[in-house]
Amino acid sequence: MTSVYEAAGGDEGVLRLAEAWHARVMADDVVAHAFKHGVDPRHHERLAAYWAEALGGPATYSASHGGETRALRIHSGNGPHEEMDRRAIACFDQAIDDVGLGADERLRQVLHDYFTWATTTAMNRYPDSPDDVPDGLSVPRWSWDGLQR
Repeated sequence: MTSVYEAAGGDEGVLRLAEAWHARVMADDVVAHAFKHGVDPRHHERLAAYWAEALGGPATYSASHGGETRALRIHSGNGPHEEMDRRAIACFDQAIDDVGLGADERLRQVLHDYFTWATTTAMNRYPDSPDDVPDGLSVPRWSWDGLQR
């Protein structure tokens, strides 16, 4: 069986998804607020590497960008933001269609489930401070069956 990463088109497909999602969130008044400090021009490439690793692809994000600890520290210390999360998820669901991955209902569902979990659970684990994030965390892996333990 192919991985979710492979079904999504590998590095190229996940990069297209990250670019489409990023374009949608930057056009959303609520979600774009998360980028008020500015956006690294290579944000979508790092995001794609993270998603690729999480969805069963190579560990490029961890090798090049510091792994889960760094990702969580970037997203921590912002308090609760449920509306932003809901809208980010809606943008992701639309991005799936934008890049042509929505025709496969099983793939659409597993991508939605992954992004929803990552947004509402993983990235919200440390709302008070980035200093609360422990060192040495690994990027969680997601498969057709959900979170891999």
